[in-house]
Amino acid sequence: MIDKIARLSKDTLIYGTSTVLGRLLNFLLVPIYTNFLSPSDYGITAYVYSLIAFLNVLYNYGMESAYFRYSSSQEIGTPKQNFSTPFISIAATSFIFSGILISLTTPITEAVNIPLHYSSIILYSGLILFFDALAIVPFALLRQANKAKLFATIKFLNIVINVSLNILLLVKYEMGIEGIFISGTIASLITFIFLLPTILRNLTFNFSGELYKTLLKFGLPSLPAGFALMIIQVIDRPILRALTDNASVGIYQANYKLGIFMMLVVSMFDYAWKPFFFARAKDDNAKELFARITTYFFLLMSFVLLVITFFIEDIVKIQISGRFIIHPDYWVGLNIIPIIMLGYLFYGLSLTFSAGIYLEKKTIYLPIITFTAAAVNVVMNFLLIPAIGITGAAIATLTSYLTMSVLMYFYSQKFYKINYEFIRILKVTFAVALTFILFSIFPPTDYHLIVKVLLIVVFVILLYLFKFFRKGEINRLKQLLSSFGNKKP
Repeated sequence: MIDKIARLSKDTLIYGTSTVLGRLLNFLLVPIYTNFLSPSDYGITAYVYSLIAFLNVLYNYGMESAYFRYSSSQEIGTPKQNFSTPFISIAATSFIFSGILISLTTPITEAVNIPLHYSSIILYSGLILFFDALAIVPFALLRQANKAKLFATIKFLNIVINVSLNILLLVKYEMGIEGIFISGTIASLITFIFLLPTILRNLTFNFSGELYKTLLKFGLPSLPAGFALMIIQVIDRPILRALTDNASVGIYQANYKLGIFMMLVVSMFDYAWKPFFFARAKDDNAKELFARITTYFFLLMSFVLLVITFFIEDIVKIQISGRFIIHPDYWVGLNIIPIIMLGYLFYGLSLTFSAGIYLEKKTIYLPIITFTAAAVNVVMNFLLIPAIGITGAAIATLTSYLTMSVLMYFYSQKFYKINYEFIRILKVTFAVALTFILFSIFPPTDYHLIVKVLLIVVFVILLYLFKFFRKGEINRLKQLLSSFGNKKP
């Protein structure tokens, strides 16, 4: 079991290294945006990208998950047909969708209530959506083939290009919002060019009608679920904009983005998790393996939640060349960061719980789960935002992810029962809660950084006192540390 978990950890590390480095580069955009865009302009940017997120689901229409399911088993068609059929389908539909967006730029700008002088960003959005859609199946192929390094390299280069162009166009040329969307368009185009060798090696025009029908049957039921998931992830921006103003959306978006560290952990795990559980599903100890991974993943997310909550305020107030990491105009929203990260934690749990639904081909239940969570999100946003503003939007997001996690567990257990290690998970939860209580007791002092570090140590000690770690795990950890220490320089 340890070896299999190590393989998942290795793939997660490869995906994660590029993701972490890339996201950290992307994180540089938050200081750039907060220092070179007004909260109102940042709010417009966040609003449009929330609309792009919805359209990404339409452009995909479940083909990525369908590709993973049938390319791994090769039940129908040849390997090249399993790649080409979903790729050609997405390419054709994306050309139509983006053509509509580009040809109706002005009417769409008016319809989504964006100032007409920003109408060009609708055109760029159409191009971003098109090139990103062309990359869906090639990236899925790289993941399925365990080509994590190539996948990670291309993803990382995409972010480097995007971030570099953002800095150039916003800081040097002062192009504002338009510069952001031009950067995104160029980065997506270059990413597609990087993927062309992979596409050409696997492309055939021997289109399989039988496979196509099967892919649609598997993938389309996830389309409503995908829309519902986007509602959970981004609907708070449009609702917040409707109930408040662009500036509130900008402040919310900047602080939401500071939850990047938890998002990184969940994202890098997600990249490796789906190919992993499909590949290991037939192992004799698969269910025990999945339960153990859930425990370790929960521990990792809990640790990140503590560390970032303790130190985020110190991070954003660092000054570089006379400018704060985050402009003071945005500090009013710092309180939402732990709430957003806790939401990501529950989203991470829902990913681990989802294995049974995919393995048993019960994707028909995904819409029930995600639409329920989405409905909770929308209702909570409308109830809480008028009362407590952006904090209400953050709580709505947390509540919806919690709902999704509970429902994903319930339905998955019906068809693929796994005995999760809930006693161990509760021990982690108690350790986190006690550490937070201690954190709230200590008043701010000149030694607050030392106190925070000591509290992280206290968290680890509490895990030991609660007997979270098993003897075999401790021995294995000692062996790993010993072998590392004994390596010759």
